[in-house]
Amino acid sequence: MSGLLYIVATPIGNLEDISQRALNILSSVDLILCEDTRESMKLLGNYNIKKQLISYHSYSEDEKIPFVIEQLKNGKSIALISDSGTPCISDPGSKLVRACIENDIEVKSIPGANSIIPAVVLSGFEIKSFYFEGIIPQKKGRRKVLEEISRRKEMTVLFESPYRIEKLINELNQFCPDREIALCRELTKKFEEVIRGKISELRKKINQLKLKGEFVVIIGPDKS
Repeated sequence: MSGLLYIVATPIGNLEDISQRALNILSSVDLILCEDTRESMKLLGNYNIKKQLISYHSYSEDEKIPFVIEQLKNGKSIALISDSGTPCISDPGSKLVRACIENDIEVKSIPGANSIIPAVVLSGFEIKSFYFEGIIPQKKGRRKVLEEISRRKEMTVLFESPYRIEKLINELNQFCPDREIALCRELTKKFEEVIRGKISELRKKINQLKLKGEFVVIIGPDKS
């Protein structure tokens, strides 16, 4: 009888943001797949969970899938976690889920923390619908994506690093300077902050802003 794959959401910052169900599963599975074993050990150590960890990231996903499927077919129960948030959302895991479906292996998703919904709620924009763009290309195709975002009527959600956020604001200013934007950083952590305003306004004071921590960028809906 085949085992079971659990897709387990983990905290995006505050380690208390994990469900009891998730902790029970992480304590009971045979092994845990994780992006960075060092990061995962911090979480598991906080809850005194000792399990075999196997590195599973975007660079090794293709080569690890056959091994994982074999373990599952042999009856092992396996949990997949990312460094933070819900796996498969701009993180590795989708290919493994597909491989499990093709091999008639059961998959369960254990819901929990993610950065998208808190950022959308904190943006202050009216929430009727939104488009999740995730991580936009850094080179090839980047301008095309930015143009598409500027033409989109609904709000758009992006992920951006602190090293590229200034570049992103400057680029957006070329396409949609009057759109409202919310920059959410350090969500659930001590220095959580949401910076709001028009893109053109933020561009003028971008050098004065705190640019530490990963950003969830919410581009407000087009009101024109």
